[in-house]
Amino acid sequence: MQQREPEASIREAQAKALASLPFDDVDDFAAAERGFLGTLEDPKIRNDKGDVVWDASTFDFVQGDAPDSVHPSLWRQSKLVAKHGLFEVVPGVYQLRGLDLSVMSVIEGDTGVIVVDPLISVETAAAAMALYRTHRGDRPIHAVIHSHSHIDHFGGVLGIVSQEDVDAGKVQIVVPEGFLEHSVAENVYAGTAMGRRAGYMYGAALDRGPRGQVGAGLGQTTSTGDATILPPTLEVRATGETHTIDGVEFEFQMAPGTEAPSEMHFYLPRYRALCMAENATHTLHNLLTLRGAVVRDPHIWSQYLTEAIQRYGDEADVVFASHHWPTWGNEAVNEFLAIQRDLYGYLHDQTLRLLNQGYNGAEIAELIQLPPALEASWSTHGYYGSVSHNVKAIYQRYMGWFDGNPARLWPHPPEALAERYVDAIGGIDRVVELARAAYDAGDFRWAATLLDHAVFADSDHAAARSLYADTLEQLAYGAENGTWRNFYLSGATELREGNFGTPTQTAAPLIIAQLTPEQLLDALAIRVDGPKAWDLDLAVDLTLTDLGRSFHLTLRNGVLIYVEREPDATTPLQLTLSKLRLIQLAGGDTKSAGIDIRGDAGVLQQILGVLDEADPNFEIVLP
Repeated sequence: MQQREPEASIREAQAKALASLPFDDVDDFAAAERGFLGTLEDPKIRNDKGDVVWDASTFDFVQGDAPDSVHPSLWRQSKLVAKHGLFEVVPGVYQLRGLDLSVMSVIEGDTGVIVVDPLISVETAAAAMALYRTHRGDRPIHAVIHSHSHIDHFGGVLGIVSQEDVDAGKVQIVVPEGFLEHSVAENVYAGTAMGRRAGYMYGAALDRGPRGQVGAGLGQTTSTGDATILPPTLEVRATGETHTIDGVEFEFQMAPGTEAPSEMHFYLPRYRALCMAENATHTLHNLLTLRGAVVRDPHIWSQYLTEAIQRYGDEADVVFASHHWPTWGNEAVNEFLAIQRDLYGYLHDQTLRLLNQGYNGAEIAELIQLPPALEASWSTHGYYGSVSHNVKAIYQRYMGWFDGNPARLWPHPPEALAERYVDAIGGIDRVVELARAAYDAGDFRWAATLLDHAVFADSDHAAARSLYADTLEQLAYGAENGTWRNFYLSGATELREGNFGTPTQTAAPLIIAQLTPEQLLDALAIRVDGPKAWDLDLAVDLTLTDLGRSFHLTLRNGVLIYVEREPDATTPLQLTLSKLRLIQLAGGDTKSAGIDIRGDAGVLQQILGVLDEADPNFEIVLP
C-alpha cells in the first residue's frame, strides 16, 4: 500500500504539540514499569490451530522519540500501554498488562487466587494466567470477578476456569447486577454493526508501524481468539455489600450507567487497594464509543467517582483499574480520582450550559476547552475518548440527533445528498480539484468532507478515492486520539485495498448460548425483513424442553411478537425443542434432529423465509 509522508502542516502541528505539552513529566513511565516481574518468552499467543491471536512484539517499534507520522502525545501513551508482562501492584495483588486490550488482575487469598476481568479471548487469558503461575506458583482459582459487562472483561473466562468447576462450586463467578443481560445483548442485538465498526476503531486489520496502527489509547488493540462467557453464581446488587472470598474481604460499590450499563468497583481492606473497573483510567474515556453503543451518563459517572473518594479516599494506598497502570500513595490516589471526577463533570455541565444558550453539539465541541489544571494532567488527554465526540454524545443524550434547525430535519441520505452537492459544485472533477487545494493548504477536514461527497456520488472515481485515502492518512498522522487514528487509517486502507470485513467476532457461540429465551426471540424479531412479511399472519406455539417454558409467537404486519403462555391446540403450528436447537434453527439448520413439529410445517418455513442475515462486511467509507 502506497503511503504518503506527513505533510508540512502535520509536521508543524506535531512540533507545536511537542513544545507545548509537559513531556518532562515522566512519572507515568516509572509507574508503568513498577513491580515488573517478567513477561512471556514467546510474545505470540496462538490458538489450537496455530493461528496467532495476539502478538505483543508487533508494537516493539514504539520506542524513542515520536515520528512525524504520529502525534507525540499518542506516541507517549502507546509507549506506556505497550509494556507487557506480570506486574506486582502490592504484595498479594498482581496485574497482567499488555496481553490484550484490557488488563487482568490476580488477587491472592489464603489458599488460592481471585481473578479479575480475564481479557477478551480464552487464549490470551490462559497465557496470562500461565505467566502469573510461572512467577507466583500454581495457585487454584477460587473466583472470577467481572467488573462490568464488556467483552474484554469476560471473554477469556473459559481459558482459566471450567464450567465443571463452576458447577461443582469450586469457582464463583462474581458480577454486578444485570451483567449477563447486558453482556449478551450488546454482542447480539447490534453486534454485527458494532463489530464491523470495532474493526475500524481498534485497527485490528491495520499494519503495525509508525504510519499504521500504534495503539488504541486504552490498550493496543483487540485479540482475535475465542470469546466465551459463564453465567454468574453471585450477583452484587448494592453499594457497601461485602463478600469474603478465600479469606479476602471485598467491599463493592455499584456504578451502573457509567462506562458500562452494568459496572462495579471494589475495595480490598487487606491490601488497602481500590479497583475502579474502567471508570478511572489514564485517558479521557468514551461517553459514546465510536463503534456504537448507548450514550453513557457523565453526570452519574462523576458522582460515582465522588462517592468512591468519600468511601475509600482515606483508606486506599493504591488505585488500579482494568486498563493501564496503577497509582500509588494516598494523596496521589485522591488527586487522580478527583481529576477524573472533575473531567466528566466539567464536560457534562459545560455542554449543558452551552446547549441552553442554543449551541448544537458540533458547535459546542469546537467551543469547549478543558481548564488548565485538567489539561495539565496526562490522564485527561483524549487517547480513547475525545472532548469532541464526547461533547456531541452529551448533546445527543439530552437532545437527540436533531439540532432544531428545520433545514436539517429531513435531509437527503448520503448518496442522494452527495450527488446533489457534486452537481451543484460543478461535477466530480471540480470537487476533486477543490479538495486538492484544501489538501495542499492543510485543511484536511474540508478536503475529507468534499471527498466524502465525491466517492458517495461515484465510488469508482480513482482520483477521488486516491486523494481521499491520502487525506484520511494525514488526519490520522495528526490525531492524538488512538481510535480516531485507527478510523482514519482504516478508511484509507479500504479505499486503497478494499473491504477488510470484521476482524474480531464478538457474537461467539458460547455468548449466544447464554441468551435468555426472551433475548433470543428479540434477536429473531430484529432479523425479520418487514416488507417481505407485511402480508403474513402467522402463529406458533414454542415449547423449550430444557427450560420448561412455552411461548406463543405471532408474525403480523412485519412484527414478531411473543408472550409466555401454555400451548393451545388451536394454534396452527406447535414446535417443541431445546433452546440450543432453537439457536441452531435460527441459524438455518432445519434438517438436524431434535425438533418435534405438530401442525402446519409451512408456517415455520414462512417465518424462516423472511429472516434476514446480518452483513459483517457492509461498507463504511463507501456507499
